[in-house]
Amino acid sequence: MLSDTSDHDELLRGAAEAAIRAPSIFNTQPWRWAVRDGVLELRADRTRQLAVTDPEGRMLTVSCGIALHHALVTLTADGYLPVVDRLPDSGDPDLLARVALAGEIPPAGARLRDAIAERHTDRRPFSDEPVPDAVVDRLRVDVEEQGVYLADLGPRSMVRFQVTAARAGELDENDPAFQTELAEWTHRPAGAGDGITPSVAVPATPRTVPLRSFYPDGGERLLPGPGHDGGARYLVLWTTGDEPADWLAAGEATSAAMLEATASGLAVSPMTDVIEVPASRALLHRVLDHLGEAQMALRVGVPAAPDDTPVSARRGAADVIEG
Repeated sequence: MLSDTSDHDELLRGAAEAAIRAPSIFNTQPWRWAVRDGVLELRADRTRQLAVTDPEGRMLTVSCGIALHHALVTLTADGYLPVVDRLPDSGDPDLLARVALAGEIPPAGARLRDAIAERHTDRRPFSDEPVPDAVVDRLRVDVEEQGVYLADLGPRSMVRFQVTAARAGELDENDPAFQTELAEWTHRPAGAGDGITPSVAVPATPRTVPLRSFYPDGGERLLPGPGHDGGARYLVLWTTGDEPADWLAAGEATSAAMLEATASGLAVSPMTDVIEVPASRALLHRVLDHLGEAQMALRVGVPAAPDDTPVSARRGAADVIEG
């Protein structure tokens, strides 16, 4: 039984702590949380925005949406009803959401809360075992509950998607400013608690759709394993609009898809490079038959190797939560 705002604050802080595990572009963790007087605030941390890779703040906002959904899943799993006011202040665009508690409810979504602790980005090739259609159907339902749509790229679209991914890689490789920014987030100071470390990066290996190389000059320490991505599914999350509210919703939908896939025994890795580069986004728009704006691409598959992938670095609660 909740008795006062201090009880609310404790629960909200716990939700923010759970959201620390959310994935983010280049593992920048571009968010700040504040807990006060029974309200949890989520703010964009612009000091962590990627000036070259993400000049609009699209992927920053998507990343924050993932963290927001992680927090909401934690609250409902613990038996509390969160009320969310998204983008509540037009004069303060960095304030992305306010969360309060409306009361107690029967605990729900425990499998998704457990998936928060289990989920990690797996960049190794997946096995040739196909992803069940029933799981993709569940992901579509979960994504649409967030007001976002899911395109499951079938054989007709795969050639164009392969071209899109390859084009994104070429543009990144030939952009010195991007390479400088990438190096900043793959060569982090000891104890930074962020960035893409060599322990979670995989050397380039033949696969159906090329993935971004985080260490163009080598240095990756995670072995690719026996898979070839033969059974992987490629999913694109898209919206009809392309404003910050759409980006935030896409982040929440991305979290919903990732957690459901994890709870279903699958592995997931985001492919943000096809979204970041305007030229590849234009190609992806055609892959979607001009239906909407692509906000996230996910590679989903059955793991081909034991689930021993190292967990990406994370900052501590004191670094991201105030109050």
